[in-house]
Amino acid sequence: MRMNSSQIKHFDYIFTGTGLASLMTVYKMVLSGKFSDKSILLLDQDSKKTNDRTWCFWEKEDSIWNPIISKKWDLALFANKNFKRDLQLKPYTYNKINGLDFYNFVFDAISNQPNITFLNEKVTDINELETHVFVGTEQNRYTCNYLFNSIYTKAFAESQTKYPVLQQHFVGWFVKSESEVFNPEEVIFMDFSVEQKGNTRFMYVLPTSKTEALVEYTLFSEKLLPTEEYENEIQIYLQKLGTHQFEIIEKEQGSIPMTSYPFWKKNTKRVLNIGTAGGWTKASTGYTFKNSDKKSSELIKFLSDNSSPKIPESFSMKAFHKKSRFWFYDLLLLDILYRHNELGRSIFSSLFKKGNPQLIFKFLDEETNLFEDLQVILKCPKLPFIKALFRVLFS
Repeated sequence: MRMNSSQIKHFDYIFTGTGLASLMTVYKMVLSGKFSDKSILLLDQDSKKTNDRTWCFWEKEDSIWNPIISKKWDLALFANKNFKRDLQLKPYTYNKINGLDFYNFVFDAISNQPNITFLNEKVTDINELETHVFVGTEQNRYTCNYLFNSIYTKAFAESQTKYPVLQQHFVGWFVKSESEVFNPEEVIFMDFSVEQKGNTRFMYVLPTSKTEALVEYTLFSEKLLPTEEYENEIQIYLQKLGTHQFEIIEKEQGSIPMTSYPFWKKNTKRVLNIGTAGGWTKASTGYTFKNSDKKSSELIKFLSDNSSPKIPESFSMKAFHKKSRFWFYDLLLLDILYRHNELGRSIFSSLFKKGNPQLIFKFLDEETNLFEDLQVILKCPKLPFIKALFRVLFS
């Protein structure tokens, strides 16, 4: 699609930012067959042509993403300095998707849709008016009936003090070792045997063969580290595994906000914040893929229910969000880790030492009932959570 810069082109829906949440939603719009009469514009300064991240998630059954899963595991290892536990995951599998495979998969599906346009432009301005939303980029101007924004604004969460904000920050190396040191049948889910240094620090390993793996040094803490500190720890860990000769095939680095800050309060009648910008990241773990998968499906239903045959005048994007008790559970954990970041290892170790891994995954997927919630929560140290409960209730 070509547009004269002096024109203001109108769309039914505009997506600002084409990260995981936006692409999932648009892909499901195509699959549903209910939006072929809607004009859709995707705007992003990134062309999505690099393998810039890795997503992992657990599931019981094959999903629409099965064609691009590069590796599945039935076993996971949890470890700290005092014990190791092999977690039998069935009926779940732990799945890995490479970022570039996901981008290519979605763009292949939407590229032949005449109602969908992707433009490689940087968004500079969003302004909601009474009857439409105005969107400016460095090159053009657009309007739409409804806008889905996934451009994360750090200041919203990090400039306030009511809700704690941590980061899940990491550096990962895709390595090929000369010696066979990895078990390709088992993911290392959390290895807390590394020095904690007053934080919540662990190694995360996704082995794809006996000699190849993604090895990530990960922290749940407030402050990021110099890059060399992450990389030094990865090197030490690889030596501990028994490999001194290895090749670094690829590197990745990231920081995911972990907060129960109510991003949904930024939603308006015509603008819905999605993805990390909308609080779609699981606050207590930083996991994004599964949460975004669920939320995007809920969003498709929400839009479908409110668009046929005509969108009601009273319709508002504000109605999409529904707060649950899991938001409160996440808030308690984050309150503890924000005040006492060194407690992370003991909390997660208590949870995984004797806890049922299938029930833990079900809990993290927010699919448990209250009785099952208690079975998981009571495995954790009691005193920190009781103190956090009183702090949150009376703050």
